[in-house]
Amino acid sequence: MTIKHESQKIAQHFYTFAVLLFLVQVLVGIIAAVQFIWPDFFILNFNTIRTLHINALVVWLLVGFMGATYYVVSEESETELWSLPLAKFQFWATVVTITTVVLGYIIMGLYPQANILVFGTRLLNEGREYIEAPRWADVLIVISVLLFLLNCAMTVLKTKKWTGIQGVLLGGLVFLALMYLPGMMYAKSMVKDQFWWWWVVHLWVEGAWEIIAGALLAFMLMKTIGAKREVVEKWMYVEVGLVLFTGILGTGHHYYWIGTPEYWLWVGGIFSSLEPIPLLLMVWNAFRTTRETRNVENKVGLYYTVANAIFNFVGAGLWGIIHTLPQVNKWTHGTQITTAHGHLAFYGAYVLLVMAMIYVTLPAIRGVKEFNPSRAFQSFWWMTISMVFIVLTITGAGMVQTYMERLMGLDYVAVKANYNLWFWIFRAIFGVGFLIGVGIFVVDYFKLGKEPATARA
Repeated sequence: MTIKHESQKIAQHFYTFAVLLFLVQVLVGIIAAVQFIWPDFFILNFNTIRTLHINALVVWLLVGFMGATYYVVSEESETELWSLPLAKFQFWATVVTITTVVLGYIIMGLYPQANILVFGTRLLNEGREYIEAPRWADVLIVISVLLFLLNCAMTVLKTKKWTGIQGVLLGGLVFLALMYLPGMMYAKSMVKDQFWWWWVVHLWVEGAWEIIAGALLAFMLMKTIGAKREVVEKWMYVEVGLVLFTGILGTGHHYYWIGTPEYWLWVGGIFSSLEPIPLLLMVWNAFRTTRETRNVENKVGLYYTVANAIFNFVGAGLWGIIHTLPQVNKWTHGTQITTAHGHLAFYGAYVLLVMAMIYVTLPAIRGVKEFNPSRAFQSFWWMTISMVFIVLTITGAGMVQTYMERLMGLDYVAVKANYNLWFWIFRAIFGVGFLIGVGIFVVDYFKLGKEPATARA
């Protein structure tokens, strides 16, 4: 298995940076879990560690999407990238920007007074949850994404070869870029500010990213089992159409209690209940295609691809629907149940997606026909079993929290002080298990295709 175009190797640059950020994200996640038990455990406080944990997650997935897109666009267009030097520049510019932002978070955590006001904006952290990047970084990120989209679009236009997969993939990326812009707007009204803020937070993960996931799933099914293009693209259009239909209006489940009109209870409730449908369709499509095709060219890649479809449905779909209906959400919003949904949804929908793309495309980039899959399977089971128990533990904590806060009427701090400590101990233990799985994956990533044949056998 080899690549068709030399410029596809640029994907490996993005993969490597994404893998390293993945490791950082999990390491700081372990620190955050321990700080629930021992608040003074680390030199940085919990707020800073949480910011690093969440931002590292978002960034490494985006970088992974970029690498996968460069590979797929070149393959689908049957040509080299329009400008390999531009892709390399965009990669290193992204690395420098992200590294500088992370260092800024750390500096602010150690010296809060360093977050000075410059030209009306904060230098190191804007303070808006999940989109804390300072304004100068926002501008650089937008420029990086525009260069990325320009390179991909010009690659397609160069040959005028258009496929459904690359069209949906690029459409999802344009949608993603547009949805970043509302996060750069301010409103004096907290209601209006939260309204636009959710356009970024929700319409990324339950809109643009799901469109990208649908395109990459179709591509991986073609590459791993030789599925017919016309079949996978047909189902891709159906899945993506339903994602847009349910996901955009499903944003309403974030508007229940922030001061918006009451009709959002109906809009959010109805369309949130429909959101699992396209995710279930992805699972059915993956299994249907797998059953119909016996020629498996990459068993590990197929394993992660199907697992992505399954856990996307379980994490984003089932764990989402259990607490997004307004009748339930009025009790559970802002509790650890939301945290449980976030962990399983991101792992199932996007972590496994990027890992699947790595195992599908990396062997071709390195010119490897066969490789030992044992580490890949070990990594999967360490991470998946650990994540399942992390989510069950946090869900249990959320149920206790809901009862104590919403039914007993205890305040947030009192509940934090009276939680069963075993919830946090178990979460930290299972977090270490997840870290072991990530460590195995990192080792496998750097060794895949580089070991002697005798060692791989």
